[in-house]
Amino acid sequence: MTAAIAYPSYRQPKMRWLPSVPEHWNEQRAKTFFREVDERSKTGQEELLSVSHLTGVTPRSQKKVTMFKAASYVGSKLCRPGDIVINTLWAWMAALGASKHVGIVSPAYGVYRPHRVESFNPAYLDYLLRTRAYIAEYIGRSTGIRSSRLRLYPNQFLDIALIQPPRSEQDQIVAYLRAQDAHIARFIKTRRDLISLLIELKQTIIEGAVTQGLNSATEKRHSGIEWIPQIPAHWETSKLKHVAAFNPSRSESAAFRLSDASVSFLPMECITTDGKLQSIETRKTSDVWEGYTYFRRNDVVMAKITPCFENGKGGLLDTLPTEIGFGTTEFIVLRAAEQRVRPAFLAKLLSLRTFRVLGADAMTGAAGQQRVPLGFVKNFGIVLPPLGEQDQILNELQTATAEQDVAIEKIRGEIALIREYRDCLIADVVTGQVDVRGWQPGPEDVVDDAALAVLGDDLEDMTGEEGGDGED
Repeated sequence: MTAAIAYPSYRQPKMRWLPSVPEHWNEQRAKTFFREVDERSKTGQEELLSVSHLTGVTPRSQKKVTMFKAASYVGSKLCRPGDIVINTLWAWMAALGASKHVGIVSPAYGVYRPHRVESFNPAYLDYLLRTRAYIAEYIGRSTGIRSSRLRLYPNQFLDIALIQPPRSEQDQIVAYLRAQDAHIARFIKTRRDLISLLIELKQTIIEGAVTQGLNSATEKRHSGIEWIPQIPAHWETSKLKHVAAFNPSRSESAAFRLSDASVSFLPMECITTDGKLQSIETRKTSDVWEGYTYFRRNDVVMAKITPCFENGKGGLLDTLPTEIGFGTTEFIVLRAAEQRVRPAFLAKLLSLRTFRVLGADAMTGAAGQQRVPLGFVKNFGIVLPPLGEQDQILNELQTATAEQDVAIEKIRGEIALIREYRDCLIADVVTGQVDVRGWQPGPEDVVDDAALAVLGDDLEDMTGEEGGDGED
């Protein structure tokens, strides 16, 4: 890390969202540097690329995505190294970036090729174009009837002013930021590893309580279920389909559609790997009624696609901010039969490691797109204590896992803070608020591309969701 040093002199930029920029930096409209290209694939065999607000332009093969692959990609847009690729519909979320690859993207995306390859270091643009100042510009220039339908068309992007440091400074900025990213990535990895250990400890506590009860001296009997040989003698056995309704019909909430009320929107990344809900959006019912999975408050959701299923993505929707909500089609929704099982107890059963391991073994589908069969979930054998005992177990678990919960939330807070710091650092450096021309890498500034991948993995939170990627 280097001490913050300002440039000797600054000037006011043309773009209103930017702070003052170094006086000697160039600033021209994007059309000065780029032109739109519409080169199409004749075979559809080029590498399929993902365009995300989380990680920019990345090979789809390296992503944990949940979209179905198309039957053919003939006619997809080709992009090449150095091209800027923009998801027209999600530019307002910064779903764009500079490509490092020859590959194909959706025909609906914008592809912009530099007039002169030496004008920009593509990595510098990749940092710059996803800063908050530029996101504000995309939002201001996009058109659409509502925020979730804003589109940034080519003439609008090409009219945006781009700041251009001398190429040598761009290269230095990229080297500096990559070194800082390496430090941040290593920090995040150690914290994520600790979270995984704490979640595993929680799982051990939970699995013992929901399969054996709180009193180890209770008389036992054979369960008849292979994965739980012995259970308390007074507990009953069942299959999930007998204690929960699956994927309730959205027609029960037709009134919400008629009124176009605000409802919760829950992409996969809004659920943590220990079942907590975070950063839930609200959208109008008309935006999500078709093409998304419906649920209500206190329903239980679980991911059905790999690797989200194995990682325990899902949980009880008890903190859903609205009565109903919609989310990714990769959710299975279960509604507890209240006379048999508490919703929270059902959520604990679906979080068990044994359930996830057996479900992963039962998965079907092509590699990378495998899903747990609904039949497996419906016919999964479980054990149920009486409702009163379920309440006791839930209360005891809340106390028994409180220490882990507090520690996990503290670590997540640390990761959020370091990410906020990273965003601010990038913005300051790429806009010239900090002069890094004198920075020299030290032995601790080792940059490992594999290690840097943790930055994207952490943002996606092992979700398989691309967030701003849309359908390719």
